[in-house]
Amino acid sequence: MNAASKNAENGRIPEYLTLYRRIAEEISEGLYRPGEKLPSKRAAAANTGLSLITVEHAYAMLADEGYIVSKERSGYYVNTPDGRYNPPAGVGTGLPSPEPMRAGALPRDDFPFTSWSRTARQILTRYGIGIFEKSPSRGNGELRNALSRFLGRSRGIICSPDQIVIGSGSEYLYERLIQLLGRNKTFAIESPSYSKIALIYGAGGVKTELLPLGPDGIASEALEKTEADVLHVTPYRSFPSGVTATPAKRREYLKWAGCGDANAISKYIIEDDVESEFTLSKSPSRPLFAMTDRDNVIYMNTFSVTLSPALRISYMVLPGTESARYESISELYSCPVPTFEQLVLASFIESGEFERYINRVRRAGKARRSD
Repeated sequence: MNAASKNAENGRIPEYLTLYRRIAEEISEGLYRPGEKLPSKRAAAANTGLSLITVEHAYAMLADEGYIVSKERSGYYVNTPDGRYNPPAGVGTGLPSPEPMRAGALPRDDFPFTSWSRTARQILTRYGIGIFEKSPSRGNGELRNALSRFLGRSRGIICSPDQIVIGSGSEYLYERLIQLLGRNKTFAIESPSYSKIALIYGAGGVKTELLPLGPDGIASEALEKTEADVLHVTPYRSFPSGVTATPAKRREYLKWAGCGDANAISKYIIEDDVESEFTLSKSPSRPLFAMTDRDNVIYMNTFSVTLSPALRISYMVLPGTESARYESISELYSCPVPTFEQLVLASFIESGEFERYINRVRRAGKARRSD
């Protein structure tokens, strides 16, 4: 039995996870500057009194989460806020570093550009001038069909294409949810959380309540005391804390929302499942949407993280009753994502290229973790 297993049995947090959380917090608080070099693994082991393998596991997790990047034969460096690391002048090359790229200008380094460009050419040939046709307000039918099938086989979410709404980034969808659920409701959000969530809800005129995060998700006491009507959570990996909600905590969220109790008042959960495709677990946690026995969980995800920040395509899956109500506000808006981009993404998913790409990224992450 290894040390991590013994710690798990004793209810203790593994040492590599403690080190990972400490460094991640120091980076988030600005104690390490973007582009700054971290101590070598051997130096960190000597400074902390931990084993080299423990430090390696912690650094691998930080790299997987995007906090740091590894530079061959040079070491580990703190990532830049836009995720596009630019090494200091001379690092690894002997040449000055180039001008930093504009945030969101380029996709991930492992983006399957060849497959994407081939798919784009096929769409141009197949649809011709049809790529300029206006998309329905909820999004292109081909993309919603592709997402419906993908979610069913990959996340256990059974939904019809009509339940899916396409948007240009999660922020656009947050605004639509304010209109759908109502400005008279109180939205509870994780603290800390992605800063734009609170800003957009506040700008939309709704009251927000911050619920502190613990090591396994929102603190139980705060969840019990809140009088919010809507709970916005990021169960897979909350940003910037990196906290992942445990299976028990997920069930706690559902209980708060009235699931499993026919006499309870039903409340809403907005499940922000960003980046969950990249989990290194063999058995990813079931999304809340697939666990509820009521029509009160709204599922959200984005391709801005899985593929490219410049690809402003996000989506949400509405429960049946809310999907029908959404019709009354959807006519007011046009889908902001170009039809061409939606068609390319739909074909990319249907051909299996997207899942093959996700699997490659996951295998690479597992290989780094085991090195």
